[in-house]
Amino acid sequence: MKHYHYIFTGSGLSALMTVYEMVLSGKFQDKTILLIDEDSKKKNDRTWCFWDEDNPFDQIVSKKWQTALFADKNFKRKLELEPYQYQMIKGFDFYTFVFEMISKHPNIHFAKQKVIDFQELGNHCVVKTDAENFTCNKVFNSIFNPEIVKNQTRYPFLHQHFIGWFIKSQEVVFNPDCATFMDFSVEQKDNTRFMYVLPTSETEALIEYTLFSKDLLPKEEYETEIKNYINQLGITNYELREKEHGNIPMTCYPFWKHNTKNIINIGSAGGWTKASTGFTFKKTRGKSKALVKFLKYESDFKKFHKKDKFWFYDLLFLDVLNRRNDLGAEIFSSLFKKGNPTLIFKFLDEETSFFEDLHVIRKFPKGLFIRALFRRIFIV
Repeated sequence: MKHYHYIFTGSGLSALMTVYEMVLSGKFQDKTILLIDEDSKKKNDRTWCFWDEDNPFDQIVSKKWQTALFADKNFKRKLELEPYQYQMIKGFDFYTFVFEMISKHPNIHFAKQKVIDFQELGNHCVVKTDAENFTCNKVFNSIFNPEIVKNQTRYPFLHQHFIGWFIKSQEVVFNPDCATFMDFSVEQKDNTRFMYVLPTSETEALIEYTLFSKDLLPKEEYETEIKNYINQLGITNYELREKEHGNIPMTCYPFWKHNTKNIINIGSAGGWTKASTGFTFKKTRGKSKALVKFLKYESDFKKFHKKDKFWFYDLLFLDVLNRRNDLGAEIFSSLFKKGNPTLIFKFLDEETSFFEDLHVIRKFPKGLFIRALFRRIFIV
């Protein structure tokens, strides 16, 4: 069996971002690294968006917006994002960028195989694929196993699920300088449902129908809602150029408890997704940086994760949304109707002080969250 210092099971965002940070650090040239994935990442399978001031991936950002729209059935608000910009990176561009970078490093390898199993055996690990077995010192696992979360009731488990259409219309209807962050004017149907629109020109946009809920929908229901929304925009003639779909886990389940000395769960498998919003890219960047820094001084992965106040905020939010999924629009509207957009985005990026937290939290419906707090005190 071939032996490597580090093996990554999966080569998605978290794995590639961590390897990217390893390369940047310059401290791992003497370590052999293997990425294993049955998908060679040769297609555009997703779109990541995030708000940021400075972005090291600026060269692959396909679009930036200075403003964003929030709406529900009762009001619309244009959010000024300064000093942030809302930025979009296509999955294929990110994969290509990172793979081109790591291809210049002979210590980093890729195997197009399906991971079947991995386990720790004393001071080393074994990774089994559908083709062969490997040994290594450390495993970084990014393969999400939903059964781990489903087989417990202490931590709510919702899905952020969506289908998106990239369209080009004959009518000039979009404002390419303003993204629609959340439009809750669509029928909620006892869920948290909204439209998400990323215009790249006056006639081109990605339109996504998104839910935060327990259950997924038939494909036809997402697409019917997208068609209805396109009609409401006044578009009668358009070309459907591309589709995307996704399902992001929203949970505060403590995935890190499954880490061992030599195996760490990363990405969605490690709870790296922002539990209350499903935003992934920027949080993964931060986690990857922290993990690479950790590797320089520590060897026991059980020591890596630490809970913080934002984990608890997200937990309360999911407790509320799990019990009252029909109130999602009301909760988000209370936050964005009069709140300071810059402070809200800073809060969602987990960069606020406790005093700033209070300014944001007081916008939420107090009764819902106070009851959730009392219930949680007797659970956690």
